[in-house]
Amino acid sequence: MTELTMTERIPGRAAPAEREVPRLMTAPPLLRAEGLSKRYGSVQAVREVSLDLYAGEVLGIVGESGSGKSSVLRLLNLEEAPDAGRYHLGEHQDLFALSRRQQREARVRDIGIVYQNPHLGLRLRHSSSGNIAERLLIAGERRFQTLREAAVTSLSASEFPLSRLDDPPLTLSGGMQQRVQLAKATALKPRLLLLDEPTTGLDVSVQARVLDTLRHLQAERAVSILIVSHDLGVIRTLADRVIVMRGGEVVERGLTDQVLEDPQHAYTQQLVHAKL
Repeated sequence: MTELTMTERIPGRAAPAEREVPRLMTAPPLLRAEGLSKRYGSVQAVREVSLDLYAGEVLGIVGESGSGKSSVLRLLNLEEAPDAGRYHLGEHQDLFALSRRQQREARVRDIGIVYQNPHLGLRLRHSSSGNIAERLLIAGERRFQTLREAAVTSLSASEFPLSRLDDPPLTLSGGMQQRVQLAKATALKPRLLLLDEPTTGLDVSVQARVLDTLRHLQAERAVSILIVSHDLGVIRTLADRVIVMRGGEVVERGLTDQVLEDPQHAYTQQLVHAKL
């Protein structure tokens, strides 16, 4: 495969701050978002954010609380409409221009999400297997045996103990709840997996196991992942490239090792040094 080289400009910086980012992709990106903007009242949460994500790639978004990273994720999950911007995923021309029905169909088939708070992604009082079956029901599957088998397959791939298949998430640990979320998000083998602070609040050992599961799933299925986190260790472990956000804007982007080892923007330097 021919190696391509693309210059990624860091907004707001002069020419010397430009960085050459080698890219080993010749195909067009799976996801392309252009000029995303979103305001909540007087707060400009997202300002003209653009990003690409390639098939099988993991892209990280980092920044402190309030930087706009989770707002970008909600826009890409079609939970909210932007004030401006376009969003292409696969053959979809612009997901924001689709009807709500078409957006729901695209969201069910093509996008999976794991939230920081499991109650946003799960019915905590329903069985774990029932949570997975629910996603397939929304997609139109009605055969009980198929629903059951799909739940077992998805939970097993997420390294969830099948002895607890019918236990409700309310009775499970935080790490186990995240595994159920992951199983639900990937049950229909989506093109895009969105992860919103998936290890926050978990013990270090549990975090490590969840990250191992994510690496295994990504390698096995070559799913494209966009992960939002304030934890640079998580981003370093999973992401091929990283985007740094501050005040709703992208201030730096590039290969993960390059950005974290040699940050160019003062804000990125502060983030990296704070974690040392």
